[in-house]
Amino acid sequence: MADPRISRITLDEATILWRNADIEQERRIAIFDLIEDNSFKPLRAFAAGQQGPYHLRLSCQDGRLAMDITDEADAPCETLVLGLGRFRRPIRDYFAICDSYYQAIRKATPAEIETIDMARRGIHNHAAELLLERLEGKVETDFPTARRLFTLVCVLHIRG
Repeated sequence: MADPRISRITLDEATILWRNADIEQERRIAIFDLIEDNSFKPLRAFAAGQQGPYHLRLSCQDGRLAMDITDEADAPCETLVLGLGRFRRPIRDYFAICDSYYQAIRKATPAEIETIDMARRGIHNHAAELLLERLEGKVETDFPTARRLFTLVCVLHIRG
């Protein structure tokens, strides 16, 4: 029976050079939420009879996002490679606003925190829509899944 979802996700730890406690918490939450509820249907693999659930490994290589998709027995389904050029600005903006948010949590008023959080969500939502566009024709997924995947793409871009 078809079960088009991600059941396990891993990040290429060699890609991640540094992360602080705030970023580590974001990573844990994104992975937990993604596994709990997601929609992920790689179209070629699904059409070839590999109908999920899937294991997904994310890595960055030469400015590209590699999405290695396997079945639950870790047999390869397919690898998708997406250029990340269009994501440079959203990633940079997301890091900047997250830094402001983490600082605000420690010393700002509730109204200031809410304003920064609204801006953070706006950037995050825009990047998720961009990711949905880039996955079109390759993977059918939903907006919440794309949002969580974008968080993990950002974690892969931390350089310290």
